[in-house]
Amino acid sequence: MTAEQTPHTFQVDLRGLVDLLSHHLYSSPKVYLRELLQNGVDAVTARRAGDPDAPGRVHLRTAPGALTVEDSGIGLTEPEVHELLATIGRSSKRQTLESVRSGFLGQFGIGLLACFVVAGTVRVVSRSARTPDAPTVEWTAHDDGSYRVRTLPDHPREEPGTTVHLTARPGTEEWFGPERVAALARDFGSLLPYDVRVDGVAVTDRPPVWERRQPIPAARQADLARYCRERFGFTPLDAVDLDVPAAGVRGVAFVLPGAVSPAQRGGHRVHLKGMLLSERADELLPDWAFFVRCVIDTDTLRPTASRETLYEDDTLAAVRDALGDRIRGWMTDLAAADPDRLARFLAVHHLGVKTLARHDPDLLRVMLPWLPFETTDGRMSLEEFALRHPTVHFTRTVEEFRQVAAIAGAQGLGVVNGGYTYDAELVEQLPRVRPGTPVAELDADTVTAHLDTVDPDTELVLAGFLSAARGTLEPLGCDVALRTFHPVSVPALHLDDRAARHERAREDEQDQADDLWAGILGSLRGGAPRARLVLNHANPLVRTISALPSRELVGTAVEALYGQALLMSQRPLRPADSALLNRSFLDLLRWATHPHAGQGEGR
Repeated sequence: MTAEQTPHTFQVDLRGLVDLLSHHLYSSPKVYLRELLQNGVDAVTARRAGDPDAPGRVHLRTAPGALTVEDSGIGLTEPEVHELLATIGRSSKRQTLESVRSGFLGQFGIGLLACFVVAGTVRVVSRSARTPDAPTVEWTAHDDGSYRVRTLPDHPREEPGTTVHLTARPGTEEWFGPERVAALARDFGSLLPYDVRVDGVAVTDRPPVWERRQPIPAARQADLARYCRERFGFTPLDAVDLDVPAAGVRGVAFVLPGAVSPAQRGGHRVHLKGMLLSERADELLPDWAFFVRCVIDTDTLRPTASRETLYEDDTLAAVRDALGDRIRGWMTDLAAADPDRLARFLAVHHLGVKTLARHDPDLLRVMLPWLPFETTDGRMSLEEFALRHPTVHFTRTVEEFRQVAAIAGAQGLGVVNGGYTYDAELVEQLPRVRPGTPVAELDADTVTAHLDTVDPDTELVLAGFLSAARGTLEPLGCDVALRTFHPVSVPALHLDDRAARHERAREDEQDQADDLWAGILGSLRGGAPRARLVLNHANPLVRTISALPSRELVGTAVEALYGQALLMSQRPLRPADSALLNRSFLDLLRWATHPHAGQGEGR
């Protein structure tokens, strides 16, 4: 039978715990002031729960190396001082006044412990409002973990409440300077619902700027812009109200005046019941809303233990969705009522809207007349482009678009550059939001079909030339076609598509593989067309080359045209292509300097 073991309690090294808080839980010693404000505000909230007419004030007074914080809150009795101030992890909000718990800021029982990050001594003088004749109690603690409690019958407080006296630790005096304390109090407590003062000067600024009513909209916009400059450091392009009562959120989102990367997360300001919780709440908005910075006040979200960021739970997810819906609704409203403002917004932040429109057909339908795309007709919306062309062709890469843009535009073939982020996906969704609009990925056959054919008699005369050209490029997996197209200055056009590149890659692998693997790759041979070199018969140089009597010289010239067309397409060169360019250049140079030399040399 196992003997019953004597229970033991944990022993806490206060200095070690303070070191843990300052280096791992809190991002900066400045949070000590937030904890002091929070304790004072919670104490006032608790007192007003039973006495709505009780005064609501939290006053701070600075002195060299010291700080005093006095509140008109509910106060503490001697048993509560022992239980709550000296017991780490226990919060008075969990034991009392459960019916009004939602009004409290603190939840985790860390309380005054955070003050030891900057203070060597913390002295608390308190009188409870629950007991009319309660004596004044003094609790004095030091950063070595020791404390003492005593009553002060000879020095009673005239009113219930609590006064906290801090004495700086060596090296932390800067955190007690009047200007530093006032700045921190304004930052943390500007939206608190009570009278908060530092050395007699009010730091609260209520109601929040987004809740103030102005006689004209322009005045309100000016106030919002001023607030944005003060808090975020930029003048916003626009402002979006984030009043979402169902989500317990009130605030505003400011649209950045310049484009930013989608990977750049936003630094959003979150106030919890008026107290600043975080200046970098990246998780507050959906990822696609990277073009705004927002400030909100909420009473529904939960803070983490450090109270410097938000706890990821279903409530935060619901708030995130609600704020995303509000920003999406703002864009929709602009499209319907203020196209000029929408155009200014999209000129800067079209990428963010495209990010959202990929997954939101309704928004894509609304934004279709406004979202800009690069096309062979210039920069325009898909709606306008679809009205000009019976079929909307697109490329999947910028290189493909640049390869065919000039030729396709001259031939009246409409092509959209889908190589930019999300553009190809949006073009493919066009039939869903604009029924009856044909969309097709551009391929070599389509481009060739739009080029003018050469007279059959002329092509028959040039049969020998075409045969020599095809024989030269056959080892490179490239066909040759003869067409007439504009601009005339372009001698040759290299056409390629994904299917042709995949087939060429398979052939390259097959050539280098062993017998077994080559057989497997051979069985995967596709029926896709190969790359194609389209020679422009309207170009004088092509006409000259086609009339050359030497088959070897024709081959060298065709190789040079092929290499030049590859360079124009801006595609990466294979080793075989690089070798061809080098060889054709040297052969042409040799022929130019020794016109009677054999053309086979160097091959």
